[in-house]
Amino acid sequence: MADDDYVYDEATGEWRPASEIAAEAAKAAEVRDAAGNVLADGDSVTLIKDLKVKGTSTTLKQGTVIKSIRLTGDPEEIDCRHDSIKGLVLRTEFVRKR
Repeated sequence: MADDDYVYDEATGEWRPASEIAAEAAKAAEVRDAAGNVLADGDSVTLIKDLKVKGTSTTLKQGTVIKSIRLTGDPEEIDCRHDSIKGLVLRTEFVRKR
């Protein structure tokens, strides 16, 4: 979109520049860990708390390193793999970026 394009923002009831709305949407889509660091696809994270995994008898211990995370559509969840658990989804409040 060009800088001179305006879009109606229903939340505020005003016409606003499209670039401004796009910047706000990008900022809202940022995924952050428990310490506030921005996460990206392929990052490694460390668990900050022991977690019991639903559907299994496995407990992931604090300090466990999870490599190559993938972001989901939800900014509060990340998709990852662990040696013993495939298709693991973790909440970002329980991880810290390495």
